Amino acid sequence: MSVTGIIGGSGLDKLDGLVIAHRKRVETLYGEPSSALTYGSYAGKQVIFLARHGDDHSILPHKVNYCANLAALQQAGATQVIAVCAVGGIRADMSPGSLSIPDQLIDYTHSRRHSIYEDASDFAAHIDFTEPYCEPLRQQLIAASVKAGVAASTDVTYGATQGPRLETAAEIDRMDRDGCHIVGMTGMPEASIARELGLCYAVIALSVNYAAGREAGPIVMQAIETALHEGMADVRSVLTETLADTHPL
Repeated sequence: MSVTGIIGGSGLDKLDGLVIAHRKRVETLYGEPSSALTYGSYAGKQVIFLARHGDDHSILPHKVNYCANLAALQQAGATQVIAVCAVGGIRADMSPGSLSIPDQLIDYTHSRRHSIYEDASDFAAHIDFTEPYCEPLRQQLIAASVKAGVAASTDVTYGATQGPRLETAAEIDRMDRDGCHIVGMTGMPEASIARELGLCYAVIALSVNYAAGREAGPIVMQAIETALHEGMADVRSVLTETLADTHPL
């Protein structure tokens, strides 16, 4: 039976409400994923949960083994993956606590393994990435947010940066000119590897701060932690409605 994979990012290392059946540590062709896979049910549907940064949140964004994480979920039977990401707001309405379900992205990362393919002769490596997110799943998330009564922006471009440092104000200005509305460190190559593996993949992004230079003063980690804690209730509401009303694609 097909199941939904959920990748939890900062603030969602564990999924409250998940009825755990068992946990299993696995190996893939690309190495070991960030955490053991947690099998269980959520909102009455079978899910497999994986903590992107590890169970103890010790893996920095540029050190995540994105290939192994997604391959592990695929091996376990997931056909669709909902990824939760904490981001900074570039556009004025991407204020702390707001949700978005992005439809586009721009990749600024480097020095990461960006593909499951290594052989230049493998033509399958040239995936179409015109629309980086799986639209049917994206529409399920949008419908779920409406049903849950949670406002979520949907015409949103995610800018993926290398990290682990936060961006400079000038870098954010450039990203704004490029058309980015939110900025995060884990959006790529997670999205493209999911496409290579044939997984239907979409993102729920929680803004936890305004990006550099978008408000007076430095970015304060304590404020980010507060926004993460408060905003995850809305994330869980959208996940609940999504899983309650749909079946894996």
